[in-house]
Amino acid sequence: MTPHNELRLLPWSGPDGKPCFLSTDETGGTLSRLADHTESAQLDAGTELLEHSVKVLADEQSDLEELRFLARDLAEALQDVLRVAISRGHRLPASDATERGGGQGPRLSAEAFG
Repeated sequence: MTPHNELRLLPWSGPDGKPCFLSTDETGGTLSRLADHTESAQLDAGTELLEHSVKVLADEQSDLEELRFLARDLAEALQDVLRVAISRGHRLPASDATERGGGQGPRLSAEAFG
């Protein structure tokens, strides 16, 4: 396994709301495991909130206050999910095209289309 020297975006913010990063060469360290567990919990909470939102939106008796709370909670969950996606995306291995500087993905010849 090659050492990983990039910073990992953690799934929580600092006290001032700024992003937190972890610099480590090991993937199984205590903070890495805590971040993995937190990401998993955030994704699970987002899934549950999405299921709840479908029910609330289908209920014609939902009042404005309930919808505002739902919108706030959905915005917070989306923020968490986007942070997880960005963090995980940064940790993906670079593709061959990206390493070569192309960055456009695989190229197919005209014959591939018949």
